[in-house]
Amino acid sequence: MLPTITGTWQLVTWKRHHDDNSVVFPLGENPRGVLIYTAEGTMSVHMLFADRPRLDTDDPVGGSIEQRAQAYSTCLSYFGSYEVNEHQVVHHVDSALFPNWSHTTQARPFVFDNGNLVLQVKDANGRVTNEMIWAPKTMS
Repeated sequence: MLPTITGTWQLVTWKRHHDDNSVVFPLGENPRGVLIYTAEGTMSVHMLFADRPRLDTDDPVGGSIEQRAQAYSTCLSYFGSYEVNEHQVVHHVDSALFPNWSHTTQARPFVFDNGNLVLQVKDANGRVTNEMIWAPKTMS
C-alpha cells in the first residue's frame, strides 16, 4: 500500500536553503506545528517558533505594535482545500496569516522519507529553496 498524505502531521523542521548552500531555520531548530489533510479535501497548516514571547495583554488582538509584529513574525498559518497530483500537493488557500497568500494556489512537491512527509518549495530552476519535514502525529 502506498503512503498517503491524509491525516495529521506534526512539524519536525523547516529548512530554508540559500544559493551559497547555507541552511537557516526560519522558526528555529525546534519549531512547533500541525498540518491536517482530511479525506474530504480540506487542509490547515500552522507553523510556529517554539518559545514565542507572551504579549502584555489578554486581548488576542491587543498588545503593542512591536509585540504584534514579533508574534506575526514567528507564526505561519493558512487553510483551504487541497488536491494531490502524483508527487505534488496543491494547496488552494482560502485565507492566510500572510495576506498575500489568501486566495492563491501553493504547489508543494513532496516525498516520503522514513515515514515522514517532506514538502518542498522549488524555485524556477527546480532547486529546493524550502523544505518542511512533517512526522505522523501520534496521540499523546
